[in-house]
Amino acid sequence: MNRFWRAFAETFRAIFNDRVAMVTLVGAVVLYSFFYPAAYRHQVAVDLPLVVVDQDHSPLSRRLLRKLDALREVQVTGVAGSMAEARGLVERGAAEAVLLVPADFQRDILRGGQGQLALFGNGAVLGRASVAMQGAAEAITAFGQEVAVSQAQFAGIPASPPLQLIERPLFNTAQGYGSSIVPGVAALIVQQTLLIGVVVLAATRRERHGRLRLSRPGLCGIATAFAAIGMLSLLYFSGFVFWFQDYPRAGNLTGLALAGALFIASVVGFALFFGSFFRTRERAFQLITVTSLPMFFLSNLSWPVEATPALLVRFAQLLPSTPGINAMVKLNQMGARLPEVSAELVNLALLTLLYGALAMWRYRPSPEDHG
Repeated sequence: MNRFWRAFAETFRAIFNDRVAMVTLVGAVVLYSFFYPAAYRHQVAVDLPLVVVDQDHSPLSRRLLRKLDALREVQVTGVAGSMAEARGLVERGAAEAVLLVPADFQRDILRGGQGQLALFGNGAVLGRASVAMQGAAEAITAFGQEVAVSQAQFAGIPASPPLQLIERPLFNTAQGYGSSIVPGVAALIVQQTLLIGVVVLAATRRERHGRLRLSRPGLCGIATAFAAIGMLSLLYFSGFVFWFQDYPRAGNLTGLALAGALFIASVVGFALFFGSFFRTRERAFQLITVTSLPMFFLSNLSWPVEATPALLVRFAQLLPSTPGINAMVKLNQMGARLPEVSAELVNLALLTLLYGALAMWRYRPSPEDHG
């Protein structure tokens, strides 16, 4: 037991005395908690500029323009005289999309035909253009239903929209990018900072002592120290950052504590095992640069698991971030109960046993150490 507490205390002392480890394990977590969500501060794209080329100049086309201008997603910045002028606005970045209302638009509708519209988006920035075009398309669809109802009533035929769609988001109530991405990335940040910290201290120990041999109580003391730091980082994100950024929070504290403990335990075992293969401190940062983005995509939070090759799905289950991210999001953002995340919890428990055993094998003391 003395070896355990001595290793526990020495680990914290080594972290506080190592500027790189301290900045990584503490400073990076605090920095990322404000820096990363800043990119998603606006949550959703709003008031994207749209220019209209109205070749009809009819009451019906002006009614359509008023419908478009009432949208949250787009803002009609003006009416261009020609498609060439509208294209110039898009090329200069003054508009994200163009709506063409051809001549005889109203006449075709009043004759019982179909009005033709053309919607063009800026292919240089697909994300913004897709939001603008989707918003405009929804407004045009609603406008078409209103016109159809008006025509039927004018002809003396009682009519009402056959279907009214009411959308109510359950979990991502703001329907924003930050609410859907940052909670999952937070778990990955905790994993990667722990990985860097372990690799930095392991490489430092190797440089000074030339070997990585630890007694089991000593290894457990080191693992416990890193686990304490990891849990504090995870609780900082879940308890403060998500509240400060006003991200969805379900408040399943029991499930979050259990899943968080298993996640951190598996991450520490994972970090200790893979950190034992690095001989220089600088390799840790190269590793993080290469692996962070693939690990996030392999978690299938932003990419459907059904569209992922089966081999990659199986491989991703060997990474703590995959079950950890999914469990944290389900419990903290979606209010899942423990039975609903049982697969992720079992995955994390098995990874804890696997990487814990591998870490003990890698750091096993030599026979002369026992003597």
